[in-house]
Amino acid sequence: MSTRNPAQNDARNDAQSGAHGALELAVFAGGRVTRHPLPAEGRVSLGRSKENDVPIDDSSVSRRHAIIHLGPRIAIEDLGSANGTRLRRERSAGPTTKLLELQLEQGKTMELSVGDAVNLGSTLIVILPREGATSAAPGQGQGEPIVLDPAMQRLYALAERVADAPITVLLLGETGAGKEVLAEHIHRRSPRAQGPFLRLNCAALSESLLESELFGHEKGAFTSAGQAKQGLLETAEKGTVLLDEVGELPPSIQVKLLRVLEDRKVMRVGGLSPRPIDVRFLSATNRDLAAEVKRGAFREDLFFRLNGIALTIPPLRARVSEIAPLARALAARTAGALGRRAPAFAPETLTALEAHRWPGNIRELRNVIERAVVLSGGDTLLPEHLLLDDAGTPPAAAPLGPTLDTSLAPVAAPAASATAAKVAEEDAGAARSGQSAGDLRSELDAIERRRIVDALEQCAGNQTQAAALLGMPRRTFVARLDAYGIPRPRKRKSNS
Repeated sequence: MSTRNPAQNDARNDAQSGAHGALELAVFAGGRVTRHPLPAEGRVSLGRSKENDVPIDDSSVSRRHAIIHLGPRIAIEDLGSANGTRLRRERSAGPTTKLLELQLEQGKTMELSVGDAVNLGSTLIVILPREGATSAAPGQGQGEPIVLDPAMQRLYALAERVADAPITVLLLGETGAGKEVLAEHIHRRSPRAQGPFLRLNCAALSESLLESELFGHEKGAFTSAGQAKQGLLETAEKGTVLLDEVGELPPSIQVKLLRVLEDRKVMRVGGLSPRPIDVRFLSATNRDLAAEVKRGAFREDLFFRLNGIALTIPPLRARVSEIAPLARALAARTAGALGRRAPAFAPETLTALEAHRWPGNIRELRNVIERAVVLSGGDTLLPEHLLLDDAGTPPAAAPLGPTLDTSLAPVAAPAASATAAKVAEEDAGAARSGQSAGDLRSELDAIERRRIVDALEQCAGNQTQAAALLGMPRRTFVARLDAYGIPRPRKRKSNS
């Protein structure tokens, strides 16, 4: 049980009167969380059938299970489901609150508050305020990323230097590692900060829709084009465009995007003349684009255009020191949306979080913490609230620092070094020389080379483990060894 004051209850009631702003539906099913934006008014159907507005792939959910009614009041209606609809609600009882479970009768409707937990069969759904930023730590300002790991701090410092230049930036890293957050940080620190920041998920639109959405169309360009429409690139005038999942672009769109990058003009579908645009491009992918180029899946000329400078974000498992602060910030945000106080973390809970491998990185951490806060109903999060599959997995080795790719031009290989100490001395000299104006490349090369040598040292010469530690594809790692003239060491033999 948790304490609650009348102001908290009033806040929840205000949510029903339209003061909640934009909302989203979080669906906890199949061990993962999906989020669905909700309209301000209307009906949203839920069920196992794909014909529903929000299909839920869970055998305990009926094909047509329930409808959420949205407007000045929020309500849920059971459509005669087989396994029922149950509302979990906190009710005040003096200085404390009790967590009650209310069964909704088949075919009946019940009012909801933002933050109420509802079970459709065994699937949990929660209506939450829709937020664009993942978290903000105390003292870091709203929307500011949590950057506490020394390697990430260096990465963000370099990103701020890149932000001042008009160069295109390619952000690399695993899914959920924070590429979009870094992209927005670059935009906020750039001269275009007052302009729009447009996020475009290249994998979310079909090829036929992607061209029209990106470049716009003229009236009559196709059957449903009743009027001319600006493309997304035009709407981002004097701002920044993030092409997320750029590795998923179909070949036909790659050709047209290359032309836009070269000419800074867009040709609307059905148009006769190109229109100039003033936009900065950032792109992000979890693919190894160099390997995609080699196998013919991605255009080499487009790769060079996008890869003005590349920054690789380390995975969360290499930034263990950030896990606890991120978890606390995410828990506070979720608890606030539910009208609760921010929960505390038991020491064993933090140990379990730091021991987890986080293959989904920050996105997975967010899902785990939100689910834990919803399910706990108390003031302290315990390990059993996390529902981690492999909580006992040992954490990855300590982070070495950000991996930074710079592929503006072929990099001259430094002289091969016989020992790590000699490499360190060479890199230090390169970093010092990189402090001069316009010599950012030398500094980035020196830092990356240092990280690669450190990773090889820590992994006893095992190239596969060193590449994984840096969050870098092995093929790219081997290419970096050759580019920097670093000898490929053999695995060390253990001393018996």
